Amino acid sequence: MSGLVARLRLTAPGAVVPVGAVLVALLVGAGVMLAAGVDPVRGYDAMVRGAIGVSSIDFSVASFTAILAMAMAFAVPARMGEYNLGGDGQLCVGGIAAAVVALHLPVPAPLLLPVCLLAAVLAGAALAALSAPLATRAHVPVIISTLLLSTPAVALTSYLVRFPLAQQGSGVPQTPRLPDAAHLPSLPGTQYTNLGLLLVVLVLLVVVVLDGRTSLGYELRAVGANRSFARYGGISVPGLTLGALTTAGGIAGLAGAVVVTTQPFRFIDGALTAPGYTFAGVAAALLAGGRPALLPLTAALFTVLQVGSTGMERDIDLPRQLGQVLQAVVILVLALRTVAVAAAARRARRRVPERS
Repeated sequence: MSGLVARLRLTAPGAVVPVGAVLVALLVGAGVMLAAGVDPVRGYDAMVRGAIGVSSIDFSVASFTAILAMAMAFAVPARMGEYNLGGDGQLCVGGIAAAVVALHLPVPAPLLLPVCLLAAVLAGAALAALSAPLATRAHVPVIISTLLLSTPAVALTSYLVRFPLAQQGSGVPQTPRLPDAAHLPSLPGTQYTNLGLLLVVLVLLVVVVLDGRTSLGYELRAVGANRSFARYGGISVPGLTLGALTTAGGIAGLAGAVVVTTQPFRFIDGALTAPGYTFAGVAAALLAGGRPALLPLTAALFTVLQVGSTGMERDIDLPRQLGQVLQAVVILVLALRTVAVAAAARRARRRVPERS
């Protein structure tokens, strides 16, 4: 057993692997820039300025809000070893639910925005919750069911916004503009940064407290560390799975509502999936090791990669897809580390009987 413990200590992530993953990604990006004849220092300077420059910081903070929410939507079930890859579907059903309520539900103006947000949370939670019984009763892995359920959910929202909910006379598949009572109030001096940022940060604080200071957080981590032992200890794995996925879907649905109730105040087909909020959120959660307290830092990093790549394309004519390449490299390095740890653990377990 001491051999197993020693090996796991040697391969423990700490800060080494995440920092190393970022450095590898930056080196790969530098290599791509050199191959394109661009000075990497100039390229990364353009990326950072494109994300935190005066003209773009407002949009960057709005993107950070969505990425942070999607990082939480992945991190919460990841604490128990379940991986929610259905963020796009949960994001879209949350957004369309908010739009439907705002446009067609007779709600008094003072209550319209809260009801829109609540509807979005419930829609995202309901979609994610479908994966819980599939996992616990039908033995369909969450990582597969969430991904498979996401595709028809996104397709359904696309159909709705192109036909029954479409704005008449518009060449763009979108809903009519939401009524003023359904708009999230902007923060002073901003256009895109609004109360949604505060809502997401509040949710993050709740998640951090639940994760680190409650028995619920302990149970999640216990299941993630050893599911069989946690079940033997009396933890209800099916109930915990349902709760974690419902929470994750609700957070993703809230993110969809925040996007829809922000400028231009309508659901536009593809506007929630094209920016890659889910992919960036997954990468941020993986880089943080699923630890909620680290999500703001890693979400900020991927916001710079995502938003800054657009500024890089504008200023030095490098394709914005380079930002997606860097995100993919980070995920690849972290995945390779996970495979290496699993292989080391298996080898150590095989040697335990020989030494006992």
